[in-house]
Amino acid sequence: MTKSELIAALSAANPHLLGRDIDAIVSVVLSEITAALARGDRVELRGFGAFTVKHRTARTGRNPRTGQSVPVDEKAVPFFKAGKELRQRVDRGAS
Repeated sequence: MTKSELIAALSAANPHLLGRDIDAIVSVVLSEITAALARGDRVELRGFGAFTVKHRTARTGRNPRTGQSVPVDEKAVPFFKAGKELRQRVDRGAS
């Protein structure tokens, strides 16, 4: 589901709200999650999951084309862990 599909689904489920208001709400929620992760905070949405930032140490990688060793800098990457309720709902839907 893309952001625009999410906005369309929320608009259909909430006809009393304007589409531009739903767009603004979704944008604010996503930007706040992004800002919290950028600060290094953990974002937990009960029943859905938790977003955290994991740090990967610097290492030596390999250029697949030439086989030459190249240094890979340390980096921070976003990580999502699904909550118990989400895992159960996905599992029920898969069977």
